[in-house]
Amino acid sequence: MSNVIDHASRSHALLSASSAVRWLACTPSARLEEQFEDKGSPYAAEGTLAHEIAELKLRKYYTEAMAKSTFTRRLNKLKKQEHYQEEMLKHTDTYLEYLQEITLAMDSVPYVAIEKKVDFSSYVPEGFGTADCIIISKNTLYVNDFKYGKGVQVSAEDNPQMKLYALGAYLEYSFLYPIEKVHMSIVQPRLNSISEYEITIQELLQWGDEIKPIADKAFKGEGEFSPGDHCKFCKAKAVCRARADEYSALDDFHQMKPPLISNDEVGLILEKAQGLDSWVKALKDYALKESLKGNEIPGWKAVEGRGSRNFIDQDKAFKELQEKGIKEAMLFERVPLTVPKIEKQLGKKEFRELVEDAGLVQKSPGKPALAKSSDKRQAITNQVDAKDDFK
Repeated sequence: MSNVIDHASRSHALLSASSAVRWLACTPSARLEEQFEDKGSPYAAEGTLAHEIAELKLRKYYTEAMAKSTFTRRLNKLKKQEHYQEEMLKHTDTYLEYLQEITLAMDSVPYVAIEKKVDFSSYVPEGFGTADCIIISKNTLYVNDFKYGKGVQVSAEDNPQMKLYALGAYLEYSFLYPIEKVHMSIVQPRLNSISEYEITIQELLQWGDEIKPIADKAFKGEGEFSPGDHCKFCKAKAVCRARADEYSALDDFHQMKPPLISNDEVGLILEKAQGLDSWVKALKDYALKESLKGNEIPGWKAVEGRGSRNFIDQDKAFKELQEKGIKEAMLFERVPLTVPKIEKQLGKKEFRELVEDAGLVQKSPGKPALAKSSDKRQAITNQVDAKDDFK
C-alpha cells in the first residue's frame, strides 16, 4: 500500500497554521468563515498533486528503501490524475535538490520526517497542522515548506505558518534533541523563489507566548474585525461587513473643502482603497453564484457570456483549407520565445552559461510603479542631481 498521504483528505484545525496570518490580524474571522463551504479550486488540486509527487520523491530519498519499480509504479499512478502537468517533475526536483544541499552539507546523518503532523495546541486552541519536511541536525531544527502556487510569492521571514509548525516540531522533539535554533524555508519553484529565515528557540517560544491570548480570542470568535491584505483568501471576503465599511469610508473624503486634495490626503485615500479591485471582484463572483442559484441580487442578473469557437478537428480543417488553395503560411504564426520562456525551457544554469555569460541578454530597468512604503525595494525619483546635471 502506498505511503503517500491523501492531502485532499487532511482535516483542518479551526485556527490552522496556513490561515494564521488572517486570524492573528482579524480574530473573529475564523469563526465567521465556518459558515462558508470550502469548495476548493483547480489550483488547490494542482498543489495537492504536486505535494504528493514531492512527498514520494522525498520518501524514496530519505526515509524508505523503495525499489525503483515501486517508485515508478507509484509515480505513474500520480501521473494519471486529472491535474498532472509534466513540469511538476521539474519543480518537485528543485524542492528535493534544495533539501539535499542542506543535508549533504551536514557532517552527520540527520533526522528527517516527511509530511509530519505537528501539534501546537499548547499555544493555539486545538491547533495542529502538517509540516512538509522536518530535518533535525545537532542543535538546529529545519522546517521546510513546498509551495506550488505562482500567484503570490511567500516569504519565510517572520512567517506565522512556519513559526507554528516550528513550535509544534519543537514540542515533539525537544526531549530528544538539544534544539537551540530554527531554520525555516519556503521553496516556491514556479516563482524561482527560495526564502529562508532563522531564529533562536528563545525568540520562537517568546513569540508563542505572545500569540496565546490572540489565539484564545480567535477561537472564541471575539475581538474586532480588521480588514487588510490578509483578507485575500478569507471565505467571507465578498460579504464581510467590516470590509464593505472599509471601502465605503471613502465617502468621508466628500466633505473636503478645498477643490484639490493634498498629497497627504492622496496617501490616505490610497491606503483606504488597498484591495478595492479584489473586493469588487469577490462581490461579483458572489453575486453571480447567488444569481445562478436563483437568488435575487437587485439590479443584477446572470447571463450567458461570450462563447468561443474551436475546430472539431483542426488537422482535418487545415487540410481542407489547403486543398482549397489556402497557403500553409496563412494558417500558422511563427513567434520567437521571450527571454523568460527560453530560460524556463533551458533551466537557469544552462541559460546563464549559454546566454547570459555570452553577453546576449540586456537587462533594462522596469517601469516605475507605485508601492507601499513598507516595500523592500529602493525608492526612485526622476529628479536629476544638480551637480550631475552640470557635468
